Amino acid sequence: MLYDNLKKYRKYMLFFCDFIIWNLSFYFSFAVNHNSFSLIGYELDFLKSLVILNICFSLVFTLFRLYDRVWRYANIEDFFYAGIASVSANFLFCVGTLTLDLHLGVRTFVLLSMLSTFIMFMLRFVYRLDKMIGRQNHEGEPKKRMLIVGGGEAAVLMLSEFSKSQSNKYVPICIVDDDREKIGRRIAGVKVVGSTYEIPHICEDHQIEVILFAISAISVKDKKRILDICARTTLEVKIVPNICELVASSNGSLSEGIRQVEVEDLLGREPIIFETDKYGTYIKDQVVMVTGGGGSIGSELCRQIALLKPKNLIILDIYENNAYEIQQELIREHGKNLTFEVQIASIRDFKKLETLFLEKSIDVIFHAAAHKHVPLMETNPEEAVKNNVFGTLNLVTLADKYKVKKFVQISTDKAVNPTNVMGATKRICEMIVQNMDKHSSTKFVAVRFGNVLGSNGSVIPLFKEQIKEGGPITVTHPDIIRYFMTIPEAVSLVLTAGGLAEGGEIFVLDMGEPVKIKDLAENLIRLSGFIPDKDIEIKYTGLRPGEKLYEELLMSEEGITKTSNKKIYIGKPIEFDPVTFEKSLELLQLATQTNSKKDIQKVLIQMIPTFKYKVHKV
Repeated sequence: MLYDNLKKYRKYMLFFCDFIIWNLSFYFSFAVNHNSFSLIGYELDFLKSLVILNICFSLVFTLFRLYDRVWRYANIEDFFYAGIASVSANFLFCVGTLTLDLHLGVRTFVLLSMLSTFIMFMLRFVYRLDKMIGRQNHEGEPKKRMLIVGGGEAAVLMLSEFSKSQSNKYVPICIVDDDREKIGRRIAGVKVVGSTYEIPHICEDHQIEVILFAISAISVKDKKRILDICARTTLEVKIVPNICELVASSNGSLSEGIRQVEVEDLLGREPIIFETDKYGTYIKDQVVMVTGGGGSIGSELCRQIALLKPKNLIILDIYENNAYEIQQELIREHGKNLTFEVQIASIRDFKKLETLFLEKSIDVIFHAAAHKHVPLMETNPEEAVKNNVFGTLNLVTLADKYKVKKFVQISTDKAVNPTNVMGATKRICEMIVQNMDKHSSTKFVAVRFGNVLGSNGSVIPLFKEQIKEGGPITVTHPDIIRYFMTIPEAVSLVLTAGGLAEGGEIFVLDMGEPVKIKDLAENLIRLSGFIPDKDIEIKYTGLRPGEKLYEELLMSEEGITKTSNKKIYIGKPIEFDPVTFEKSLELLQLATQTNSKKDIQKVLIQMIPTFKYKVHKV
């Protein structure tokens, strides 16, 4: 309470300090010039001069508005401004005393100018420095010693924020940068001590407790290299987003925009960006339906489609909670600028779907609704088939009947040489789409990609939760590898595929190098500030039913063709007998009607020659 009351009168306290400074400076200068600190015989001249001094300094400092500045946030411009004010006040005082025929001597003016300016500067600088290097935050907690990676704009911005905010948890100790010209120099008072290659021993020498990655303009490859070096320190690593994201997400405090390192930062691959002008025109002024629109992929589809100005966006989902969340988000973000609606329905319900097709005149469909959890679908194959296969068949049939222009099927790398029911059902969905495209005016395509970071049921949120709980992290096998992409990237691919679609294609993304899940887990542990298998245990649980060590993006029979987008390829369609395929679908439907798991497994194996499936006991 006392501190808050003092804050109200800070400018008056600063004025009082300045008042003492210039009066004492004048007394000392006057006494030195007259070789007498007792001032005997010079009392009248001293008092007259003192009155003029206080009038001049008070007037100039007020006109320069020095007391309206917040000096704990002061920068070099503020100190320069204060210096000009001090010189101006001393000059005015000199003119005033000479005008009144008070001959104080040159030495008095020189000493006064030097002392008053220097002490005034030191007062403000010490106050500024105290705020900048304080080792405790407002709550009295010790601040963590921080190493900043990068000496560019982001670092300068964060150093400024750290110096201003007493609520932040960090004190910058040193900086590393690969620009050799910066090494040995200081940025906002913090020394650049070496390059990024020296991070481990710099952290040890300077007793660093947390690392802040503050480079916004950097290639993905270099970013991954530096973060891999940071991971070797086993210190907590945080990252500064790009400047625009930082300002937008900081809620008034830029330090709040600092985030944990995400797996996306470790992929070592340039992100896929949707070229709206080139590929997105087929969405504008069209009625677009997104099935599974409340899910992780479906909701991101809705977000990006909303930016492409559709005539109407129809969000279809069976789970009302997810649908409600994306509905409210779109209302907040777009308001009346977007026409959209939410339909709660199952893709298994043919009659409900047909009613929608009759009423809505749908132009484009993105089919993201599916059961996708591999182990659960192993024990519930009838549900996977009913939803994934026959739900898709319902939509494809209606899209053809009601002359939908484009139908984009969301597929998965697990459809390639599938070893599980979920993958097998998605492969059948691809076949349904390819088969229908042969005799339909609708352009049917499928989009195949790998694991999506942060999607519902994916491994990364599970790892983060396990680290938060202190472990162990569960990995099925030490050699298991996966391709990864972000949700926005997956949706970018889907939208681009729609723009490239001529009908019958299976689009495949160049997803870079596969990632070893064990290495992913270890990096997440290290970047969270822990030591793998010491602080956080990695526990191997064995491959789950239907899981394989390596995912594939193409079957051996499929060749690839380049597209106008260098990151996207087209898999050559595998030929199959449509009559036999349709008869097999009938057999599969009969098996689901009796809910016979064995019969379902048997038909799936017959339908997909590449289905490398171990029959589970049921």
